[in-house]
Amino acid sequence: MKKLVTTLVWMVCCLGFVFAETISTDKSDFAQIGTVIDDAAYDIRYYSPNNFTGHKINGYKAPRAYMTKKALAALAKAAEDLRAQGYRLLIWDAYRPQKAVDDFVAWINDPNNPGDKTFYPKLEKSDLLAGDYIMAKSGHTRGSTVDLTIIKKDGGFVDMGGTFDLFSEISHPDYKKISKKQKKNREILRDAMVNAGFKPLDSEWWHFTLKDEPYPDTYFNFDVE
Repeated sequence: MKKLVTTLVWMVCCLGFVFAETISTDKSDFAQIGTVIDDAAYDIRYYSPNNFTGHKINGYKAPRAYMTKKALAALAKAAEDLRAQGYRLLIWDAYRPQKAVDDFVAWINDPNNPGDKTFYPKLEKSDLLAGDYIMAKSGHTRGSTVDLTIIKKDGGFVDMGGTFDLFSEISHPDYKKISKKQKKNREILRDAMVNAGFKPLDSEWWHFTLKDEPYPDTYFNFDVE
C-alpha cells in the first residue's frame, strides 16, 4: 500500500510539472519596445549571424523587440531613470520564441557546427547546455526578460567591461577584474532596472527579468516579425 501511495504521489507531481507549463502563440498582450520607448536603440543579434551559433536564428523574421505590456511599462520606468542620467537603452534581445531556443539546442547538439568560438573561448560547446549558459526553456520565452545595455544619448559607447553573450566569468555582474568605471557603468544599468522592478541574473550583467512577470508558466512561440 505504501508503495502504491508513493507511486501515485510521484505521478501527480510529474503530471503537475507537465501541465504547469503552457506553450502559446497568443501575442495579444505583447508590444514592441519602440511603441513605448521611442529613443531606444537596437542590435537584435539573433536576427543576424553575429551570435554564438554563427547563423540567423529561427523565429527572428525582423530586427524587432517585443515584451509583455507589463514588463514594457516597467522597462519604460528604467529608461526614464537612465535618460535623466544621460543614457538611453540599447536592446540586444527581449521576447524570444521557443523555436529560437530549440535552434540553440540543435546547434549545441550538432558536432559539425562550432558556431562562433569567440563567444565561448574557454569552454567546449557541450558545456553551454550542461553548465546552464543556454537553457532548453528560457525566461525570454515568457516575454518579460530583456538583454540590454546603456549608451550615451548621442549614441556613444559605454564600456561595460565585456560583450553581450560572452560565456565567461567576465560576464558575471560582480566580476572583480574590471576597472572602476566599468563596474560603475554596470551598476548604473543594474540599479535602474532593479528600481523599476526587474531582477538581475548572476551570470550575465545584461540580463533582467520582471520580478512579478505576468506569464511565469507560459512559453510563447510566435515569430518576431
